[in-house]
Amino acid sequence: MPPSLLRIATRKSALALWQAEHVAGLLRAAHPGLRVELVPLTTRGDEILDKPLATIGGKGLFLKELEVAMLEGRADLAVHSLKDVPAQLEPGFALPAILPRADAADAFVSNDYSDLMALPHGSRVGTSSLRRQAQLRAVRPDLELLDLRGNVGTRLQKLDAGHYDAIILARAGLERLGLHARIRSLLSAPDWLPAPGQAAIAIEARSDRTDVLDALGVLDDTDTRVAVTAERAMNHALGGSCTVPVGAWCTVTERGLHLRGMVGDVSSGRLLLAQASADGRDAAKLGDDVAQALLAQGAADLLKQR
Repeated sequence: MPPSLLRIATRKSALALWQAEHVAGLLRAAHPGLRVELVPLTTRGDEILDKPLATIGGKGLFLKELEVAMLEGRADLAVHSLKDVPAQLEPGFALPAILPRADAADAFVSNDYSDLMALPHGSRVGTSSLRRQAQLRAVRPDLELLDLRGNVGTRLQKLDAGHYDAIILARAGLERLGLHARIRSLLSAPDWLPAPGQAAIAIEARSDRTDVLDALGVLDDTDTRVAVTAERAMNHALGGSCTVPVGAWCTVTERGLHLRGMVGDVSSGRLLLAQASADGRDAAKLGDDVAQALLAQGAADLLKQR
């Protein structure tokens, strides 16, 4: 028996609320008569803004309060940016639906410069992502890389206040908030790799709530799930989290899958790169294969430095 009401746990940021409202609309369209309500919550990741995520516990800090709300029966599901979801979920939870992925490129945002290469020597670039920092260091070792936390609006305000010459944000997030005009240029695969799962919206629920899982399953996009499964499997095999600069990009075609992976070093800009293809859709094995190729190049040494 499908539920008559679904309550969505969500963070309170503008982007998180947009994503939750988007999922609510899809659910109402898929299940006429279904009531959907939002349960906005503040997470530890939202509260601690003066330290890099890598030093305070990683992106899982954005999930804990939402998962507690589901365990306590205050919410039935949670909506996340998939790149914020750890490669290994907490026991008792599942991802019954992953929505069609938007463009996973990163966006170069600046009020004065058109692209990364146009920045003068020593320019200040803001990003809290170690993945982005490593790739920036590889391309422009002269830049001053500064941490940048907060929601999208806060980050743009800091740029506009002159604290940075440029910042790097996800294209998908900017476009979902109607801020496409702030994008000056794109940093895209295959030359620049996104975070595993970037630009995909994931829906999390308790694995014992079969009524909820069934209701959510209709929103699942097969190609997106296959692609992000490969990326997340690679990340998991590397022990990756936001404390390690890891990038991944999987493409899905009629012939199969192709996965590119990267492990980087923020200090030196050294990037280890590997790629592989699979004829079928064994995404998890493909992710593991690319991870093993990176480890064979010495990725373990970079991972130990974190």
